[in-house]
Amino acid sequence: MVQLQSFVFSPLQENTYVLYDETGEAVIIDPGCYEPHEKEALTGFIGQNELKPVKLLNTHAHIDHVLGNAFVKRTYGIELYLHPSDLPVLKSNQILAPHYGFRAYEEAEVDHWLEAGQIIDFGKAQLEVRFVPGHAPGHVAFVNHADRFVIGGDVLFRGSVGRTDFPLSDHNTLMNSIRTQLYTLPDDYTVYAGHMDPTTIGREKKTNPFVRM
Repeated sequence: MVQLQSFVFSPLQENTYVLYDETGEAVIIDPGCYEPHEKEALTGFIGQNELKPVKLLNTHAHIDHVLGNAFVKRTYGIELYLHPSDLPVLKSNQILAPHYGFRAYEEAEVDHWLEAGQIIDFGKAQLEVRFVPGHAPGHVAFVNHADRFVIGGDVLFRGSVGRTDFPLSDHNTLMNSIRTQLYTLPDDYTVYAGHMDPTTIGREKKTNPFVRM
């Protein structure tokens, strides 16, 4: 069974996730840690639970989701996975980061490209990669079917959806991604988003004011 620990990092209130199972192997998803105390919170949890991080995954490359990429790669000697369509977003952060107040931001090199349908393994667990562009051109979600949850990044929120007023964003593409890639999952799947509290597929299909089914 996969265990999940979330952290809320930076003034942008981004959700970082650590997933692990009984083997102790773990993946770190969207590390938004920037300040020293945030990095200590992440490493402290991993150390206290004697976890072994084996992969670093990004749902997408907006600045709040990648602030800790370089730190995590350096600390644990693990490799970064990102969808190739989000490389322009990642590269833009060198210019954008200071405007958000992140003057010490370090860009991390991507080691592996994600693709739709790919299976990410760690320990005894698996994550299915689903391509869900719209908020960002290379956005993906990670689905764990065994424990019935989704790490959805900034696609679908509790009562909301991801912004599409950024460069390379597109509202119609986002709506299509939600309908075809997330709303096709069973209603009881929990959605752990990049911001705010978790929700479920069924709740959003019934009540989300932006996209109902």
